[in-house]
Amino acid sequence: MKKLACAAALSLAVMAPTANASGYVQPHTPEVVVIEDTAASNQGIFVPVFALLLLIMLHHG
Repeated sequence: MKKLACAAALSLAVMAPTANASGYVQPHTPEVVVIEDTAASNQGIFVPVFALLLLIMLHHG
């Protein structure tokens, strides 16, 4: 009888952790931090000004 109880306790101890192994755990994703550049930029004006100067130079030839 002791061997049966010992075997039952051992099998319970082995099977108990696997009983909760398939539990759902919601994944934790950290927040994404976006840092915007607040410095003023005049690079967007370079191409139109350059094109305008090129057209003026070609027109006055």
